[in-house]
Amino acid sequence: MTIARAIDSACWRAALSPRRRDPLLLDTHAWVWTLDGRRDAMVAQAAVLIEAAARDGRLYVSDISFWEVSLKAARKRLAFSIDPTLWLSKAADAPGIRGLPLTREVLIQSTLLPDTLHGDPADRMLIAQAQLSGCSLLTCDQRIVAFATSHRGIPVCDARRR
Repeated sequence: MTIARAIDSACWRAALSPRRRDPLLLDTHAWVWTLDGRRDAMVAQAAVLIEAAARDGRLYVSDISFWEVSLKAARKRLAFSIDPTLWLSKAADAPGIRGLPLTREVLIQSTLLPDTLHGDPADRMLIAQAQLSGCSLLTCDQRIVAFATSHRGIPVCDARRR
């Protein structure tokens, strides 16, 4: 996916926009929750958005999420009922979810984001990838939502339960 468009409305809430048709890039936790059937960790309307995006070919997961899941599993901060390598292999083939490769442009853009965003490299790459791909990053991460709320051009779908 290439640069699709500039998005002025930085942050929008899944709860208020369940029919919105943005391409969606799943934050790593949203991807894991979706595939593990834990959608109740997000607001109910997020599941509606995810299902519609999957049906329409607008649902993406970044290569950086594979790295992040692998890292968390190796550090015992994320547990699966099956071997993490097998889980990742199955996740790569999940119906309706398309892979979004990291590019040099994404890597560079992630370093140009303001320092007010925390230093987590995976989050920085996901935000940069959302910016450059024209996707909204669907997340429950308070820090990302706060950052997107205060910065124009950071397309984020707030999927938090309130």
